[in-house]
Order: sequence, then C-alpha cells, then structure tokens
Amino acid sequence: MDFEKLRHRMVDEQISRRDIRDPLVLAAMRKVERDKFVPAEFRNLSYGDGPLPIGCNQTISQPYMVAMMTEALQLKGGEVVLEIGTGSGYAAAVLAEIVRKVVTIERLEELADRARALLAELNYDNVTVIMGDGTKGCPSRAPFDGIVVTAGGPEVPQSLRDQLKISGRLVIPVGACETIQTLLRVTRVNEEEFTEEKLCGVRFVPLVGEEGWPRGRHESWSDPRFPTMW
Repeated sequence: MDFEKLRHRMVDEQISRRDIRDPLVLAAMRKVERDKFVPAEFRNLSYGDGPLPIGCNQTISQPYMVAMMTEALQLKGGEVVLEIGTGSGYAAAVLAEIVRKVVTIERLEELADRARALLAELNYDNVTVIMGDGTKGCPSRAPFDGIVVTAGGPEVPQSLRDQLKISGRLVIPVGACETIQTLLRVTRVNEEEFTEEKLCGVRFVPLVGEEGWPRGRHESWSDPRFPTMW
C-alpha cells in the first residue's frame, strides 16, 4: 500500500476539511507515519477515520482527534509538553514534530516499553517515555507549557493543574461516566485562577490512577468501534 499517499489523503479529507487550520499541526500530521504505530494486522487501516486496537485493551486515537487536541494546545513551537497516556506513541510523535520536548507517561509497562523503542527507532530523541501514574503528572520536570491527556477522567486532576505554567493549556476529556466525556481546555491565568472551555463531546478509554478512575473495574474496558467525538 502507498502509505504516504494515504497519509496525505487523510490530512486533506479527514483533518483540514474539518476546520483544523494550524499549519504546524497539519505539517506534523502529514509527516508522522501512523502506520508505524499500528499493529501489523491493522496496518491497512492505518489512515482510516477511526481508532484502532493496540493491545492491552487500549487504542490508538482517531487521527482527527489527535490533530484537534494538538491544535487545542495552541502551540507555537519550542514548548515543553506533557502527555498523559502514551499508548502507541503516535500522538507523542505528532507533538514532537512541533515542540522542543515531550514528556509522555504510560501506566502500562508493555505499552511504555514498546512506544519507547519505536520512538527511538524513528529518531524522536526529544521524547521521554516514563512509566507511572499519569494522573499525578511529572512534578520533577514541571512546569509545562501544555498538557494533553488521552484518557477520560472523572475530573481534572489537581496535580496536572498545578504543573501548568502561567498561560499554559491543559486539554483533557472529563465526564462522570467513564465512557462518555466532554473535552475541556483548561488555561492557567495565574497561580490560583484557571479558565475552562468546553470543546466537544468525546469517548476515550478511562483515565486510571490516584486522581482518576480506580484500578480494577475499568481494566477491561475497550471498544474501538465507539466514535471518538461528536
């Protein structure tokens, strides 16, 4: 398959036609080879308009959702960004094409190891993959210009709010139901004040951790047939 042709078609038909206008985001989406981040059995679907399974009851997000969440960070280039939920590493690679440094946290060791190896193989030396509880962020490397969370939590973790720089933006799905959320953009105004914007409705796998959903009851949730936004 001509993956390069399919990748450019994906950007033209799935992303730019849906009002993604940031040239940095569009360029990154054209460059990052999503097919490298998809399991072999689903590689022919790499540039389709939907999420795909990556093992461990997790998914690689719909390309449009990756583009929209990246654009919502309002990046200019040169920033340091924290990603919660490394998954396959695809979204981290997209961010790495734009910013100076990406720190990405994955709670599942298998996925963290796989993403770390693949990102290194693809020469993304500005990405650091850490295994741990993403709901607690990474205080040793804070503050961050932007934080993006690729799983849905019951509320915005206070630890992530605290690790934003002034004027920094946090993009996160939040909802009382672990399978349906609202995508929020949280902007830090000053040390104590934050603003929140509702961007759209979404469906993400649950954000599990100390400041997210408890472990156990959500471990088996995964259905890549669900739409990722509406």
